[in-house]
Amino acid sequence: MKGSKRTYFDTIASGRIKQRKAKAYYWNDITDHCDFFIHPGHIVLEIGCGTGELLEKIHANKKIGIDFSPAMITEGKKQFPHLDLRVMAAEELKLEQKVDVVILSNLIGYLDDIQLVFEQLHSVCHPQTKIIVTYYNFLWEPVLKLGEWIGYKTKTPRQNWLSLSEINNLLFVSGFQVYRNSKRMLLPVYIPLLSELFNHFFAKMPFFRIFCINNYTFAKPTAKVCEQEDVSVSVIVPARNEHGNIAELVKRMPMMGKHTELIFVESGSNDDTWRMINEIKDSNTHMNIHCFQLNELGKAAAVRKGFDVASGDVLMILDADLTVAPEVLPKFLDVLCSGKGEFVNGSRLVYPMEKEAMRFLNLLGNKFFSSAFTWLLDQRIKDTLCGTKVMFRKDYERLVKNRSYFGDFDPFGDFDLLFGAYKLNLSITELPVRYQERKYGRTNISRFKHGLLLLKMCLFAARKVKFK
Repeated sequence: MKGSKRTYFDTIASGRIKQRKAKAYYWNDITDHCDFFIHPGHIVLEIGCGTGELLEKIHANKKIGIDFSPAMITEGKKQFPHLDLRVMAAEELKLEQKVDVVILSNLIGYLDDIQLVFEQLHSVCHPQTKIIVTYYNFLWEPVLKLGEWIGYKTKTPRQNWLSLSEINNLLFVSGFQVYRNSKRMLLPVYIPLLSELFNHFFAKMPFFRIFCINNYTFAKPTAKVCEQEDVSVSVIVPARNEHGNIAELVKRMPMMGKHTELIFVESGSNDDTWRMINEIKDSNTHMNIHCFQLNELGKAAAVRKGFDVASGDVLMILDADLTVAPEVLPKFLDVLCSGKGEFVNGSRLVYPMEKEAMRFLNLLGNKFFSSAFTWLLDQRIKDTLCGTKVMFRKDYERLVKNRSYFGDFDPFGDFDLLFGAYKLNLSITELPVRYQERKYGRTNISRFKHGLLLLKMCLFAARKVKFK
């Protein structure tokens, strides 16, 4: 079976480059979507690279392509002599190094044993390697067969029939965690105005997405990243008008990892919050507590200041209002270190809340933004504005370099971090927490003013993510 398929691809190799250019509109969309999640420092491997067009266009530090067809590789090297293209079967994958991203673009339909190939990927993966699988939607099968019959599309051998759920399951049984599925392109040929309308608008909308031709699956190895006792932890506490909560927070703060530091960042308080922070620091010399005061208002500025001065391998945000208990932070650390998530977001909307924990309009706003983010990021995001968020410092440093992509006008920092994690292609995991009523002070959120600002940021992000 493999021999006949190799013969087929060797036979069509000489015309492959011309055929690919003729269908450039379709193929460029796949390339652009993959490239969105690739960054200059990455090492990228494409399995089934054909004549190398996708690899040539993506922006990565090092690019390697393999294909089992010697003729395809020969044509690819003629076209792109600078690319590292190798004759190698997916089932016999052997590289001398680990890679950051593996792309399998419209390949799995031709594989005799998909699970075997997925299992082979572990040999080139480190715990944070990302797998991107693209495959066509089988609702399009009659249209594609018609295209072959009339000569518009190159005839192909019979392929595997795979739904998204079947691809996800094959990755799961092969030791990978699927963290996102997406769909793109309703009209795979370029027709002026009409293609833009269908592919940049209708294809992003609910219901219409069912009929998109291309399915995308994003996965990562199911593997522990590190031991908790091997990492240091920095807990950043933005504090404004929280005088009555500081002592209780420090008292209840758990010690995590090999070392835990507590960083208070105060800004714009009208009470004695700053004095209380310093008193607590002086009376708890056995703890590693740092305190900073900002003239700039806003939680986002406080979080960024805390992250900038933090020394820990893991960065955590804990709001000073104690509506989320400090005792839950070790659970966030466990999710991060176990590899179950690379950006861990608290979710307050699972467990019942205490009576006055969240005002009704705030609850409605959270549910609205939950729906918006679920649509924007192609994965379920139940609570966007929970203040408790955790990530590795090395990932945050990469996020900062990409911050300009989405803009810089988030007053709380929650959207900034979520959008940034998505652009970095981090697996975002939600961890349910109990949301408790404030015992001191009142919320610093202006429902209407800040709600409109967050809506503006959603619309801006939609343009950068969905309608790019």
